[in-house]
Amino acid sequence: MENDQGVLVDLYVPRKCAATSRLITAKDHASVQINIADVDAEGRALPTYTAFALCGQVRSQGESDDSLNRLATKAGLLRNVWSAQK
Repeated sequence: MENDQGVLVDLYVPRKCAATSRLITAKDHASVQINIADVDAEGRALPTYTAFALCGQVRSQGESDDSLNRLATKAGLLRNVWSAQK
């Protein structure tokens, strides 16, 4: 929630799983957030990054690696890694 000045005043802001769009609750201790640093043309890390949050359900099913590859491909960070299985 924001106040009149537009400042965030909540103590806890829940995250959503990037793979399933499920809400990641405070009790989901198996969830992770992976930050992938942006790099310049010479391969040096920039101070900006792309964040992916994965819930514990995705990790417990063993789908986190496939989900991360799919999300990174969609974000333009990877090429020719993930393809949909029919």
